[in-house]
Amino acid sequence: MRAFHEVRNYTSDFMVWHKEYENISFIAHWHREIELLYIKRGSIKMQVTNHSFTAKEGDLVICDTGDIHYSNSYSKGSVLDFIIFDTGLISNHYQYHYFSKPVLTAKEMQESGLDNLLLTLEKTIDEELSDRKEYYQELVRAALHDFWFRLLRVMPVNQEPGQMQNRRISMLSDFQNLLSYMEDHADSNITLEKAAEMMHFSPSHFSKVFKQLIGIGFVKYLNIIRITQASELLIHSDSTITQIAYNCGFQNVRTFHRVFKEITGMTPTEYIAIPENHTHNFTYYKSNSNIMAYAEKDPLTIVK
Repeated sequence: MRAFHEVRNYTSDFMVWHKEYENISFIAHWHREIELLYIKRGSIKMQVTNHSFTAKEGDLVICDTGDIHYSNSYSKGSVLDFIIFDTGLISNHYQYHYFSKPVLTAKEMQESGLDNLLLTLEKTIDEELSDRKEYYQELVRAALHDFWFRLLRVMPVNQEPGQMQNRRISMLSDFQNLLSYMEDHADSNITLEKAAEMMHFSPSHFSKVFKQLIGIGFVKYLNIIRITQASELLIHSDSTITQIAYNCGFQNVRTFHRVFKEITGMTPTEYIAIPENHTHNFTYYKSNSNIMAYAEKDPLTIVK
């Protein structure tokens, strides 16, 4: 289970997904699909790659393919509308767009007419994916095309030299590789110093960049990966809690119990007793309170 690279499990090979949530925050992650996040009510603090900002009601956040992004909107009275779709529905040869900012303000949405067009897109996705009548895929694809290319007309593109863009993309790729390594080797002793060495950074600089890009510190992020793996093993294996603690990289059971409760808000024993806990999704969590929250009614989302 990857806590960083999110892979969505669609009901078919037609990869489009739309869902609304209230007061939800999510840990830093990335995916191959494009994500459109519309703030229907309230406001959210968000980061997309190196852009940190507050998005307000009526704003649209655009996460291009591969963008690392996270949000902290818990307890802010927010309602967020997500549309996620595969880039292949836009173009067979889709290329990253280097937007100079990842958000369109409510004013920009209104002036361009994209606010009404977004409502049409959401309605088309919901109705066509629900009814699945003849040509439903073509109609959804046409609505996506119409919205996306009108969006590109008003989205500013970064004009910085190609060398700087390539350096940024290379750094983000290195971070993706590092976090995949952390996921694959969470049971080993991964220190901040070792991770910094892999990125060719000093420990202090690495620590600063990691928190800026991911939103939380290195140790906490590693612990979330380990607890996510442990939660799976608690449900789907016959191993004891002690065995799972050591298998997930914890040096002793006491530390495992403490960290598990800090992140999930419950002990491992309490977690095992929750009915249908196999449906819980640790992509989304209440970061303000350090207690994990579950994305209800979202069986399509997995983290691989």
